[in-house]
Formats: sequence, C-alpha cells, structure tokens
Amino acid sequence: MVSQFISTHQTSQSFRTDHLMQGMENTMSDELDIAEIREVNLTYLMLAQKLIRKDKVEAMFRLGLSEEAADMLATLSSAQVLKLSAGNMLLCRFRVDDDLVWSLLTNQNIRKVNNEATSRLHASILMAGRVAEIL
Repeated sequence: MVSQFISTHQTSQSFRTDHLMQGMENTMSDELDIAEIREVNLTYLMLAQKLIRKDKVEAMFRLGLSEEAADMLATLSSAQVLKLSAGNMLLCRFRVDDDLVWSLLTNQNIRKVNNEATSRLHASILMAGRVAEIL
C-alpha cells in the first residue's frame, strides 16, 4: 500500500513537472513569436517609409495604402516607428484575400497558364483594382 502511494505520488509529480515544462516551452515559443512580430513590424515600417519617401505614388500602389496613411507614415520619427513596431499585433496584412488571386500567384489554378509572368500580371491587375477601390 505504501509502495502504491509512492508510485502514485511520483506519477503525479512527474505529470506536474511535464505540464510545467510544456507551459514554459509554450511561453518561450509565444515570446519568440511576439519578438518576430515586432521585428516584422519594424522592418515593414522602415521599408514603407523608404518607399514613400522615394516615390509616394508607387509606394501607395505597392503597399496598398491610402494617401493619408502614406503621409502619416512618411512623417513618423524614429522613436514613433520604434514605439509602433513594439506592439504584439502585425501592422501589415495580406492583401490577397480571394482564391482567384492566390491561384494566379501560386500558378495552381484549374486552367493552368504556361506563362508565369501572365499569371502574375493578372494577379497584379486584380490587386491594383482593389487598391483603386480603397482610394
């Protein structure tokens, strides 16, 4: 009976230790994910500023931004960029949100186009139309 109690107690401790270790691994993984999101945010904001300052109209097209957003991003200070990038949510998002554009970009549509450039051009035209709708 004592040996059964010890065995049960050890199993219980082992379970708690395993559970605790798994929780620590998840926390570390979550922290790494957040750090990567922050890095993406900083890179995105820096790239956006660079593109906007170089050619605002082209940057608005490539980034899918309104003129107001482009103007705001262009005037951010380095401190403001760092503060914005420090959040735990992505500041950029996928502009491709329908199956047609995805299939054109990945060339996995049912009616295969043998020319990849044609597929990309078609996808770019569709995305540009969506940007025009926003503006």
